[in-house]
Amino acid sequence: MLRLISKKLLATYSPISPCAQCGLVQKLRSLSLDDNLLKADIKGDYKFLDPDNHYQKFRQVWLENLDTTQEKKLGIISLHPEIFATKPRVDIIHQNITWQRLFRYINYACTKVTSEVRGGGRKPWPQKGMGRARHGSIRSVLWRKGGRAHGPRGPKPYFYMLPHHIRVWGLVSAFSTKLAQDDLHIVKNLDIPTDDPEYVTQLVKERNWGPSVLFIDVSDIMPLNLITATDSIKHINCMPGYGLNVHSILKHNTLVLTEDAASWVQGKLLYHLNQIKPPENIK
Repeated sequence: MLRLISKKLLATYSPISPCAQCGLVQKLRSLSLDDNLLKADIKGDYKFLDPDNHYQKFRQVWLENLDTTQEKKLGIISLHPEIFATKPRVDIIHQNITWQRLFRYINYACTKVTSEVRGGGRKPWPQKGMGRARHGSIRSVLWRKGGRAHGPRGPKPYFYMLPHHIRVWGLVSAFSTKLAQDDLHIVKNLDIPTDDPEYVTQLVKERNWGPSVLFIDVSDIMPLNLITATDSIKHINCMPGYGLNVHSILKHNTLVLTEDAASWVQGKLLYHLNQIKPPENIK
């Protein structure tokens, strides 16, 4: 039904011919399955998007170094506006943060019902003749030390799955917020000359980063000097690109990405934002 409505709308409001419409749909479907979508160039040379036909310009940032504590400008690179310059959706960021906090939370509170409490094997007194209210067991919920009615029966998980597009837009909003606040920096690589923690501390202080910093690279195998230097500093952490999440991005004051990581993140998020999936019920 939805497909028929969309075709009717295209035929009613679109000035192009039906043949051109079919060609456009086929071209969009081929683009959604093209591997070039995953290989976005950080300089703005995208195979499926025209850099000159945008409502927003590409964001240009400095490419920095880590081999010295003093900042050196190694060049200028462009970041895609659909990833790093969108209007932050605070509501979507809140949904992602709530989801990440709750999916690992388990409530272990548990109360005993009538069949689990101690005692109550016989009737406490006869049904009639005692002048007292009738009872069948001292384990009743009416009795002190009896069972609990409608109490918590843990462990109870609070896991739920957030929709895919909400998670994608959460990452886009988080990156845009960090860049707008000048808390996102791009470096050539994560190589530092020494494994002394004092070097990293001095580097963060000299660059006016932090106090909490998150270093991100494409691979989970990072330079040994950086891992050793940050191991004893609790507020400076390293993370591979596939582990990026909204909670970690917002938890750290400064986000430092390598040039390859920025390119990889752009390609992945642009693919998920622009992919076209045909309906599953239509063969």
